[in-house]
Amino acid sequence: MSTKVIITSIVCCLSGLVSFAQKDTAKKQTIDITSSYKPVLRNAVKINFSATNLIADTSKAALTYNIPAQNLFYTYQPMSLKPLALSVDTNLELGSRNFLKAGFGNYSTPYVKAGFSFGDGKTSLVNVYADYISSKGKIQYQDYKKLNIKASGSYFTERNELYGTAGVSQDDNYLYGYDHATHNFSKSDLLQRFTTIHLKAGFRNKDANETGINYDPNVAINIFSSQDKLTENSIIAEVPVEKTINDIFSVKVAVKADITSYDTKHFIPNNYKFNNNVFSIAPELVYATPLLTIHGGLSPTWDNNKLNVLPNIYGEAQIEDKPFLVQAGLVGRIIKNTYQYLSTINPYLAPIISQQNTKEIEAYGGIKGSVGKHFNYSAKGGFINYKNLPFFINDTATDLKSFKISNESQVTDVRIHGDMSYINQDKFTITGGLTFNGYTRMKDNNKAWGTVPVEITGSMRWWAFKQVMLKADFKSFTGGPYLLANNVNKTLSGAADLSAGIEVEITKTISAWFDANNLFNNKYQRWHGYEVYGTNVLIGALIKF
Repeated sequence: MSTKVIITSIVCCLSGLVSFAQKDTAKKQTIDITSSYKPVLRNAVKINFSATNLIADTSKAALTYNIPAQNLFYTYQPMSLKPLALSVDTNLELGSRNFLKAGFGNYSTPYVKAGFSFGDGKTSLVNVYADYISSKGKIQYQDYKKLNIKASGSYFTERNELYGTAGVSQDDNYLYGYDHATHNFSKSDLLQRFTTIHLKAGFRNKDANETGINYDPNVAINIFSSQDKLTENSIIAEVPVEKTINDIFSVKVAVKADITSYDTKHFIPNNYKFNNNVFSIAPELVYATPLLTIHGGLSPTWDNNKLNVLPNIYGEAQIEDKPFLVQAGLVGRIIKNTYQYLSTINPYLAPIISQQNTKEIEAYGGIKGSVGKHFNYSAKGGFINYKNLPFFINDTATDLKSFKISNESQVTDVRIHGDMSYINQDKFTITGGLTFNGYTRMKDNNKAWGTVPVEITGSMRWWAFKQVMLKADFKSFTGGPYLLANNVNKTLSGAADLSAGIEVEITKTISAWFDANNLFNNKYQRWHGYEVYGTNVLIGALIKF
């Protein structure tokens, strides 16, 4: 291709480009865009208010903790068990509350004990108990029998409980504590049979009411007799009321009337008949906080028309950062020396020809507390001032087989008591106690006849296996002084008495048991002339149904 042709082609291309550029500047083109989108403002969100931070409390809270020992059982003073107004499971198996325990042992000893329960436990409940035991000793007329039958029941309303008890008991003892080589008595002449009929009824609230008042008025009747020797009847009416004022203060008032009539039979040379009445009013103010509890009051008491104003002031204080409580008190009471009460201390007591009640005022102090989760202890010491305290002496005017009362118008007892317990749930329990009595400043007697200077007690219960329970009881005491004819006085020997037993669960309803008493075979005398049995054993079975 020639050079002219190439140049000509280039010129033509440039001419076309120039023409296109001129046409674009002459007329502009536009583009239209069509769309369905429409911008919209969103609705405002609901306003939320943010809480402000609380102002910190800069004051220091005083926190007190009173954590008891983590045990299932605690050691308290023994008391009678009564049905409580508790919420009862509707699926309660009533049959498991009935039992029959029977056995036999040496000294020709039959033993029977039974208990039966009736009612649903929600509206009514009745419990019936009975037990019997008798033995024949190796000494002539060293025999005894004991029979007890008791029924207790409760009827529950929405807020109150109407309760009552009825029972009869008969205790046969024989006055065998004489010189059998010198005297010859028939068995009927030596019989000391005590029969008691007991009735009691009361009405109390179950729950706290709107007024904050708790009440428990009750009345009891005791009909007591010794065959062909005496009768003694008592009526005891009591109205205790408690009013809660606030979380700290409460008020208690107890009004009590104790009326007794006593009458001897076939007493030579003449019979005796008299009354013994005690009336009292006991107002009390209670102050209770987690660290301090104080009971304060005075109790005017009319002892056969003679007024005695008795103190009733006692309390407990928790020492901060210490695992024990400090306790102290000044308390007084009138001990009514009925023949029924005195015969429970000494069953060989002869009929009495007068009754003088004992006025007791005790000033004491002590501590009690816990160590760890299982060990509890308490210790208390004080002075007890008695007026008209009865001592028991052998009837030196006859054959010494019975006892008479030698009244002491004034005596002071220096008493020291301590006890401990180790409780591991319901598997193992051991308890022990020590009591020391030192009688001084007597005016009418040379010595405290028939008393026990030192006494040591202990018990153990151990579920060694699920079906096997072992038990043991121990008692030891030093002998007290006693009086013979011609003012000859001596002191009884001390004693140590150990008992042991085992109970084996064969099935859920049947168990076998074995008891052995006085394992040391120590034929000691608690009362002069009355030697106890030696080692005696009992074996039997327990049925629950």
